[in-house]
Amino acid sequence: MRPQPDLEIHTAAVSDLVPYAHNAKLHSQLQVGQIADSMREFGNCDPIAVWHNPQGDMEIVEGHGRVLALQRLGIDTCPVIYLDHLSDEQRRAYTHVHNQLTLNSSFDMSVLESDLDSLDFDWGSFGFDDGESWFENRKKWDDQKGDSAEHDAFVEKFENKKTTDDCYTPDNVYEAVAKWVTSEYNIDRASMVRPFYPGGDYESYSYPEGCCVVDNPPFSILAEILKFYCKNGMRFFLFAPTLTLFSPTQPELCYLPCGAQVVYENKANVNTSFITNLDEARIRTVPTLYEAIETANKANIKEESKELASYEYPNEVVAAAQAARLSKYGIELSIAKDECVKVTALDAQKEEGKAIFGGGFLVSKQAAAKQAIASEAAAKRAAVKEVTYWELSERERAIIEKLGGAHAED
Repeated sequence: MRPQPDLEIHTAAVSDLVPYAHNAKLHSQLQVGQIADSMREFGNCDPIAVWHNPQGDMEIVEGHGRVLALQRLGIDTCPVIYLDHLSDEQRRAYTHVHNQLTLNSSFDMSVLESDLDSLDFDWGSFGFDDGESWFENRKKWDDQKGDSAEHDAFVEKFENKKTTDDCYTPDNVYEAVAKWVTSEYNIDRASMVRPFYPGGDYESYSYPEGCCVVDNPPFSILAEILKFYCKNGMRFFLFAPTLTLFSPTQPELCYLPCGAQVVYENKANVNTSFITNLDEARIRTVPTLYEAIETANKANIKEESKELASYEYPNEVVAAAQAARLSKYGIELSIAKDECVKVTALDAQKEEGKAIFGGGFLVSKQAAAKQAIASEAAAKRAAVKEVTYWELSERERAIIEKLGGAHAED
């Protein structure tokens, strides 16, 4: 057995603690909020384990979630223990071992349920669901792991629909945004704070000096939040809804129309953009940020996209989807019974194991010619319906002539 370390508790600044870059444990906003609620109720009772790297920095070995909660609460210092008796390889391994060991035990549910019932606490804020669902699920967990996907798919149909204010940002999406902000604006990752969480109050949040708010706020009060931050001279980079991105009017704002379709942890699918006061521009597109978010978002989708593949067929084939498109755009097409024959797949599709979704028909040359004309007419109407071009007035053209000042081209 290895000699046991003589551990002493020290006090360290939270801002001096460096996350281990390869910590694989994910901490959702919801879970960090639960840890923060625990700290509010009971205090921070667990020291953070750190290891001094060759640069002399205190690198976190275990306690990453607690550090995130401390940052959220605006707590400046915390107790730490030094694990400097470990080698670099050992402390890296211990991070993963510690993460795994916390998952390797279960509950005696009867004892737990009895004790929780006898204690007057808001258990829901610590991750225990109201009612019997949490207990029943825990009791059945070991026996039903194989059925969890099917069970989740069934239960999801009965879940309450969430609004944009209920969004919890997936960790990897947030990290993609945070890394982009760090790279683009040279903002220290350690200075980023996230004051928006269940039960939180952004106005009374303890903001560290020099911090930058990088977070996903409730969209319904975004205007109030921006007004508060601008008034108090705070730096921010905030998630925002694409459709109403330009609604806030503070002069400090830069609008970043990203348009990334993000699936949040509550399954809400939100077209997401950003607002900041870190940029000198008024409007700026951000293709690299879009790409980073798209990559992270796709990684969160457990199943392959269920959208129909985009197939194109010759005019001699009529599929239900393309025929329905003709109806949508007011185009009539009639094919006689003796001009068509039902098929489920073309020979070329059969070779690749594909088929016509919903089946289709092979049609005569005459019917194919009629379909070609109908499809062209539908495409023209679609272009007209989907694009509305607005002309500038003379007044607006006069305003444009004056914009840019010395930057205008001669």
